[in-house]
Amino acid sequence: MSDTRFSLSAEQLRALAQEALATATRLGASAAEVDVGLGHGLDVTVRLGEVETLEYARDRGLSVTTWVGQRRGHASTSDISPAAIAETVAAALAIARHTGEDPFTGLPETDLLAWGAPDLDLCHPWALDSEQAIALACRMEAAAMAVDTRIDNSDGASVSSHVNRFVYANSLGFCDGYDSSRHSLYCSVIAGEDEAMQRDDWYSVARSADALEAAEALGRRAGERTVARLGARKIATCEVPVLFEAGIAASLIGHWVGAVSGSSLYRRSSFLLDSVGQTVFAPCVSIDEVPDLPRGLGSAPFDNEGVRPQRRRLVDAGVQQGYFLSSYSARKLALRSTGNAGGPHNLLVQPGDAGFDDLLHELGRGLLVTELMGQGVNLVTGDYSRGASGFWVEEGRIVHPVEEITIAGNLRDIYRGIRAVGKDVLVRGGRQCGSILIDRMTVAGS
Repeated sequence: MSDTRFSLSAEQLRALAQEALATATRLGASAAEVDVGLGHGLDVTVRLGEVETLEYARDRGLSVTTWVGQRRGHASTSDISPAAIAETVAAALAIARHTGEDPFTGLPETDLLAWGAPDLDLCHPWALDSEQAIALACRMEAAAMAVDTRIDNSDGASVSSHVNRFVYANSLGFCDGYDSSRHSLYCSVIAGEDEAMQRDDWYSVARSADALEAAEALGRRAGERTVARLGARKIATCEVPVLFEAGIAASLIGHWVGAVSGSSLYRRSSFLLDSVGQTVFAPCVSIDEVPDLPRGLGSAPFDNEGVRPQRRRLVDAGVQQGYFLSSYSARKLALRSTGNAGGPHNLLVQPGDAGFDDLLHELGRGLLVTELMGQGVNLVTGDYSRGASGFWVEEGRIVHPVEEITIAGNLRDIYRGIRAVGKDVLVRGGRQCGSILIDRMTVAGS
């Protein structure tokens, strides 16, 4: 679906990209690539029924990378007039001529480019004006605050809608682009009991507005989660099974992505060096990359270099099958690009048969984690230590909320200690997975 509110057509963007490439060649570049794009959007936040922020965004920009032999230069501009484009290309070339040679830099191999890229149905504009967005946010917040009289304050409710159009072109003859959209709803409220206060939130993200969670239901979910945290307490330090709720379980997958991405590998700064063919996860874990998932939040017909990503299994029954590589990192490792310049595309952790309640039952006695804080993850060693809050579980049932604790371990042990992956998959981005049950972690409390 297209959006007529873009100020320039896709054909006009292609013409600008080709103009930049022609200028680069004329000025002496041996190779070049150009990315030109437009975007516009609306962001509204209300708090306690009053508008707190109302923002309209309209962006445009062009970036160009040029090579002079094995010397690379990059420049960008938000002015896409012909004169500004010529100046930007000249600036990129000036930088290239003053940088050192790098034998691994350059455009991707021609046979890897996404010639004839498919339409993945990624653009679904939302016909939403500011008054409608404000009303929607107010309904969401009101539904959250109506859950319980102890909810007496709000961090706000937000509605966001953005659409983008871009074209990528390079001097190998590749020139293509696509439109995309991203919409979201968010609500966070605060509850108080005696002198204690708690907050929690809930949100929904989708390419199409009709795939978003209903505003009132989302607000109620935020309110219910907030009230459930009242009465939170510390627990004694222990070593117990830990269940990561689906909403944060994807963060565990994110650490794995970082450890098996090209830049970490060629810098030798990963605890998963040379891991292809090795057992990294428990046998219950399989992970697929599905870049061509229609309307997928991580879908793309090609990566930041125009390379077509492929459907592939990256983890098969716990065994690592591949890495995430750009052209540059692939050359550094004497491998081929995997179409991941810019990151992975729709990582799907294959769900098991257990629902959330089943996982609680299997957990038995231990910790359910619903929020993580801090950045205590070392991808060089795999050491993991983060602040957390959630709920204490006894005999498979939630007993009371927990706060001011730290969960710790090493990602090698955590990944291999995954006991089950739930079928309660929550789709909020390019990493999709259900709740994850770890057989044992250290929980530091009082």
